[in-house]
Order: sequence, then C-alpha cells, then structure tokens
Amino acid sequence: MKFVDEYRDADKARALSAKITELCEPGRQYKFMEVCGGHTHTIYKHGLEDYLPENISLIHGPGCPVCVIPMGRVDDSIHIARQPGVLMTSFGDMMRVPGSNGSFFDSNAEGTNIRMVYSPLDALKLARQTPEQHVVFMAIGFETTAPSTAMTLLRAREEGLENFSVFCNHVTVIPAIKAILDSPDLRLDGFIGPGHVSTVIGCKPYGFIARDYRKPLVVAGFEPLDILQSIYMLMLQLSEGRSEVENQYSRVVPWNGNEVALDAISRTMELRPYFEWRGLGFISHSATRIREEFADFDAERRFELPGVRVADPKACQCGEVLKGVLKPWECKVFGTACTPETPIGTCMVSPEGACAAYYNFGRFSRERVKEASKA
Repeated sequence: MKFVDEYRDADKARALSAKITELCEPGRQYKFMEVCGGHTHTIYKHGLEDYLPENISLIHGPGCPVCVIPMGRVDDSIHIARQPGVLMTSFGDMMRVPGSNGSFFDSNAEGTNIRMVYSPLDALKLARQTPEQHVVFMAIGFETTAPSTAMTLLRAREEGLENFSVFCNHVTVIPAIKAILDSPDLRLDGFIGPGHVSTVIGCKPYGFIARDYRKPLVVAGFEPLDILQSIYMLMLQLSEGRSEVENQYSRVVPWNGNEVALDAISRTMELRPYFEWRGLGFISHSATRIREEFADFDAERRFELPGVRVADPKACQCGEVLKGVLKPWECKVFGTACTPETPIGTCMVSPEGACAAYYNFGRFSRERVKEASKA
C-alpha cells in the first residue's frame, strides 16, 4: 500500500475483524495493551473497538511522554524559569501540564518567561539570538525524541554556546513495560508495541517480554489497519501457542533500530539509577540524564533544584489510567472537573493522553455501541 486511504479501508478492516473473531476461543477474554498514546488516539478516533469482538479488550499503557512527567519535575522547571535572565523553552504539550502551583501558562502570567518551541534546535537558535539570556530546553519524551536532544547537545558543544542548557526528562520504555508486567494489578495477554519508539531502539529490546513473561508483542504502525493487523498477529500467536516479538511496522521500523540515533544518545546521555513516573512511582533505570562530559549544558547541574516529590491531586486517577487499571471514563472527575480546557491530570493534556483522546473521540464510539446494542 502506498497511500493513507488504503490504510483506512473499511472493507479491509471488516475482513481483518472477521479473521480476528475466528481466532477467538469461546469463553476466553483477551486483554492487549497498546503501549503508545498514538495508538490510543487512533483507536478512539476511528472507533476500532467497534471492529473487535466483545471478548477482546484494549488497555491503555504509559506511552504518553507528557502524561508520565511527575508534578515535582514541572515544579523544578518553573523554579528554573524563575531564575534571573532565564528563558525556559518547551514543547507545546508541556505548557498546560499542571504542577503543584499551576502550569507553565500560569507561571508566565506571574512573570516567568517560558516559550513554546517545536524542537530543541529552536531553543538553540534562541540561545544564539539572545546571548544576554540563558536558554533552557525542557527535554521530554521517550527514545523517540531523545536523538534530537542528543544532536542539539552535540551542536551546542561544537559551537561553544555558554548560554544554553537542557533540563533532561527523557524516559525509556522498556523499564516501564517491565514494571507493568510485574504489577499485580493487571493481567495481559499481549502488547501492541510502540511504533515511534521502535524506529529508534528497534525490536530486539522487547525480546524479554516473549522470553521471560511468555507474552507476544507486535510492533505496530499508527493507521487503523496497522492496529487491526497487529491484533490479528497477536491472536494468531496465541492460537498457535507462540510468544514472539513481531514487526508489523516493518515499512518504517528497522529490526535493529537506528544506529546513528542510538550512538548520539549514548554519547550524550546515560541511565539514571531511578526516576519517578506519574502514577507508576519510581522505576529503576527508566530515564536518562546528561553525561558528565556535557555538564556545562546540564540545567540540573547549573541550577539548584528543589527536587521535592509532589503527590498527585486526590481526585485525579491518572495513575490507574496509565497502568490500564481504569478506563478514562471511570475516573471520578473525567469530563466534569477535568477537561482538556481545565485539566487536573496529565492524561487530559496531551493529544496522546488516553483521557484527552477518549474525551475528543471515545464518547462517540460509546454512543455507537449503545445504538448498535439497541438495534
């Protein structure tokens, strides 16, 4: 297939649905976790749950990078932004993420200078243009966005920029998946593996899931037929008694990953002993920090940070949603006190967040299901 429309063909989707249904064992319930928030968005937007038999449930995972940032790190960022002469920069998704005393937008209203950028190179450009300011880039994301931060650090050192640094909050997907597998809260039959992360790390790192936990994983693309095909591949593995890592997204994802990107990350960053994830707690070796060789560009070394752990609001159940224990609409404040305009939790902020995706698209899916059941 060459064009997007081909990946959204309703007839092909119904054909895949029929094949999936044929593989279902009577009386058995299947639970598959889509790790990536991009998959959650596609599932809700295109109503893919309507194409699946009732005994297959799709569970949302912690694959939204904005959603997993704890409130304490947001507070640390705002603390940096309040220092004299500092210009803080960030991706747009971060601007509305709530900290303990408000978001970046709220902080700007109080006098800080936090600006949205589209890439770390934009932040580097601002550092060149405003030598009187110290420009800090708040780096977030999984391995997907880490290479761009790494390349920016390499360029900053090459240019000798003294007024640029990075507040590193890059997280790694493998420890998070392992934490979920070890959690007593949830029992899964398999994983729809993240496509964007896998373009960087490849498919090999997921091998332990099939080998040690006997769970199949299929790395999937982001179009509706990609996801349905990945579910069919998972069902086929289960029906044949296999637990393997397969690559449905081979048109984009190399099995061994992107060696150039991985090299840039390894030259500039190293694993932290542990890192706090919103809703998941502290997970060992689940995030990166800037290497000692690039200490001059490390905002955590340049600025003294409070580093205070902040508990999520009691009404917010983002943690349960991120672990797949709750569906978004089961949260007590979903769609009432917590909306994309007035988010209480991070899952309602980012378009990849499960709550935001369901708020924007999923309600219509539920209405179609209700209408179909009445008919």
